[in-house]
Parts: sequence; C-alpha cells; structure tokens
Amino acid sequence: MTDLRGISRESLVSVRDAVAEVTGSADELETLGTELFAVTALLDGEGALRRALTDPARTAEDRVGLADTLLRGRVGTTTQQVVAVAVRAAWSRVRDLADALEYAGVLAVVRAAETAGQLDELEDELFRFARLVEADAELGPALANHAAPVSSRVELARRLLSGRATSATVRLVEQAARAPRGLSFTEALDSYAKVAAAWRERLVATVRTAVPLTARDRERLASALSRQYGHEIRLNVLVDPEVIGGLRVELGDEVIDGTIAGRLDDARRRLAGAR
Repeated sequence: MTDLRGISRESLVSVRDAVAEVTGSADELETLGTELFAVTALLDGEGALRRALTDPARTAEDRVGLADTLLRGRVGTTTQQVVAVAVRAAWSRVRDLADALEYAGVLAVVRAAETAGQLDELEDELFRFARLVEADAELGPALANHAAPVSSRVELARRLLSGRATSATVRLVEQAARAPRGLSFTEALDSYAKVAAAWRERLVATVRTAVPLTARDRERLASALSRQYGHEIRLNVLVDPEVIGGLRVELGDEVIDGTIAGRLDDARRRLAGAR
C-alpha cells in the first residue's frame, strides 16, 4: 500500500515487525490501529513536526523524546512504542514516516480481525464494498468529495456499513473516507485488502466470469493458480455478463484472459491489422 523505496522500505520492515510483535485482544489491536491513524493525521497536518521527526541531524533518541512528549496522555503505551520504532528509523522522504504509520495502523486492524477470527470476512467485505462503490455513480464521488467535511464522509461510510460488516472493516472504510493518501476511495480499500493478504502471505486474484462459480470450481482454480505462482491464492469473484463466457483472471499486473469477449476483441484487432 506504500511506494516506499530504499532506506524507507527497510525502515518499514522494522515498523511492521513492531506491530507483528504486539500481543493483545482484538479490541486492543483495533485501538492500536485507531491511535496510529490519529498520529498519522497529526503528522499530515503538521509539516514542521514531520520534518522534526525525520530530521537526520537530530539523534534518534532526540526524535523519540519529541514524539513521546507530544503523544504522552493522548495515546496508549503500545502506540507510543510503535511510533518510537518509526521515528528512530531513517526515511528517504519526510512524507514516508506518515505513510509507514498509516500502514502500521492498517496492519493492526488486520491483526484485530485475525484475532477475532474474522480475517476472511474483512477481506471479503473490503472487496465487495469497493466494488459496490465503483458501480454507484453517486456514492463514489460522495465518499471522495474533499470539499465536504471529513466528518460527513466518515459518517456516510459508517452509516452504509452499520450492522452489515465487522468492526475492523468499518474502521478501515472510515480511514479510506478520511484520508485515502493520494488514492481513490476504492484504491485505498484495495490497498488495505492487499495488506491483509500479505499478512497471510497469499496473493489476491480478481476473477471475472459470466456465471457464478461453484465451490468446486473455485477450489480447482485457486489450486491451479497456487501451483503456478507458488503462493496461496485468494479469489475475489465478480459475475460480469460482459465477459460472455470463460474467465478473466487479474493477479497484480498480470492478466489471464480466457473469456469469449477477450477472444473476440483479439480477433477484431487481428482483422483490423490485416487491412
């Protein structure tokens, strides 16, 4: 979910490890995520603070002391510990610190869902809600309208999911509505789903099909893709009449198009090129 490079990528690993080592209940992990999102928002709004906490001319302990002074009494001890790991590290760009802390918040919420036995539900709900928003001509712009107060966008997201999704899903959808960090609302949700998949060390494939797949079809396709890519594969299946027949599989930047519509398009291109 981040485009961190060089030393920032290495520092992100230390932040990820700090969150991975946290123990606690689902509620405690979700609280960690919520507080990390709050710290991210603070950094986003305070350029001078971002620069101070990433300034290589300051010692690591000086940066940690500054962060502790600012956050003491505002967030829990565990959140302060994760932030300390982040500000002690080196970052290629000033903005990378906030990006890394948002990633840490997402991972904490993912771990909360896992602890509650709801990680499958989280991944599925993020995918389904993102596709619902994509298909609605009014909903997407409303959730991405930065001219509207943040509280209005967050309340709309919360109202849409009330009683229909896990608390972890609601928390991440609220974050996407509040601060998509340069992404569209649905891109932010998809990036969160990728964090969840990466936590379980599996890939996510989007499958477009003209008709619903049976459980056996899903199992066989996931197994075949797992053998091909050497990782466990999670399938997100979309029924799309426009594919006419067959399957279109999108996995990262790769596309396997076995649809009739795809073959027809290929034939049209060949014919056009032959003229």
